[in-house]
Amino acid sequence: MTVLVVGASAAGLATVEALRRKGYDERVTVLGAEAHLPYDRPPLSKQVLAGSWTPSRASLRTPEALSALDVEFVLGDPAVALDAGTRTVRTAGGRALTADAIVLATGLRPRTLLGQDGLAGVHVLRTLDDALALRAELAPDKRVVVVGDGVLGAEIAATVCGLGVPVTLAGPQPAPLAYQFGPLVSGLLATLHADRGVHLRLGAPVTGLSSSDGRVSGVCLATGEELPAEVVVVAFGAAPATDWLAGSGVLCDNGIVCDSRCRAADGIYAAGDVARWHHEGLDVLLRLENRTNATEQAIAVAGTILGDDRPYAPVPYFWTHQFDARIHVHGKLSADAEVSIVEGEVTTRRFVAEYREGGRVTGVLGWNMPKQARLHRQAIAGAAVPVGRA
Repeated sequence: MTVLVVGASAAGLATVEALRRKGYDERVTVLGAEAHLPYDRPPLSKQVLAGSWTPSRASLRTPEALSALDVEFVLGDPAVALDAGTRTVRTAGGRALTADAIVLATGLRPRTLLGQDGLAGVHVLRTLDDALALRAELAPDKRVVVVGDGVLGAEIAATVCGLGVPVTLAGPQPAPLAYQFGPLVSGLLATLHADRGVHLRLGAPVTGLSSSDGRVSGVCLATGEELPAEVVVVAFGAAPATDWLAGSGVLCDNGIVCDSRCRAADGIYAAGDVARWHHEGLDVLLRLENRTNATEQAIAVAGTILGDDRPYAPVPYFWTHQFDARIHVHGKLSADAEVSIVEGEVTTRRFVAEYREGGRVTGVLGWNMPKQARLHRQAIAGAAVPVGRA
């Protein structure tokens, strides 16, 4: 049996490593759109953007460790088509790669604003090259506007502010991550950012960009206001990278639709940000965009390929670091949930909050209390230990 992994990502690499750990010693090929070997994405908006890490430090494994996996890496050649019936992937460079099992781990593509293509000074942050290009433009005499008040936008704003660069965070929510965290925690985030020097211009949708001589000059809001900027970072979400799967025989609907074993079709599997699978514990189709899920889902997929018959049903988990706030989230949060502090104190910025809906604990958030939050996750309705974690 041969295995082809499409996506030289964290999920793609974790699939390969899990296969090898489980004793699979046949041929494995990893196809990557970028020219880089697998690297970690969370540091891009923090350490790499800040310049405290060199690009090589974001690499997921050393060259020696990758060599020991005995894998063929085909890099810098994006997949452009899949025939699920013959399990053949065609690439932009004209390759045709066929395998007995194919794992789709192509991740996400950043959403963009109308008119931003080709406009100097406008950036997205998804890849290592994106982070380096943005870093090169940051300077104290340049005004930066970050469009997007979710996790990525808030992280970028915090990093840019930490470099002494004037930065404005713009978006439709009343506070950063308000629609996810609710008023209590998002209000604390807003205070944290404002106290550290981030200018918050929230509560108004961004409608477009203004420019002069081919370079961005400002961000336009629905209120008619324009935020002046020499650098703009568009970070208001991403879409599953599934366009290339049109006509493939694989169902795509807000991601690659899979069963509870992360199987999209006979011999075709999906892992990471691009996978939308049936979570048996929650009885919903679920797609998670975070680093932890990428690894754990890949481990589950490797097991399924090798004959395990177990559903993938983890407790959803993600984390974000902004300034000195270390926020860890288990389960599913809702802005409408009833929130109670079960450990620590909000005033000290060290606490664990439980989110309840219908009398059931649906999520747990820890602010600078990661171990305690992990312990409290056992209260989440239907909690189960995630794949690959103790």
